[in-house]
Amino acid sequence: MEQAFPIASLSRRNEDIALDLLKFVVTTTGAGRSGVAAPGFVSSATSKPEDHIEQLLELYSRCLKAVEGKGDVR
Repeated sequence: MEQAFPIASLSRRNEDIALDLLKFVVTTTGAGRSGVAAPGFVSSATSKPEDHIEQLLELYSRCLKAVEGKGDVR
């Protein structure tokens, strides 16, 4: 009997897993909302959208490092 799905489709890329981790962190901490302070994140109403984007990209990078198991994620 043949498999309905190739085995390769069952594995997920590290980037996809890191993105899911980022989404989880953002929704549980409220970090994705502008102007809302959350534990571990400093937010102010005067922060620029560019700063917010930079913080999210940095967080994604940390998530990707954690998924890849590349040492210290700080």
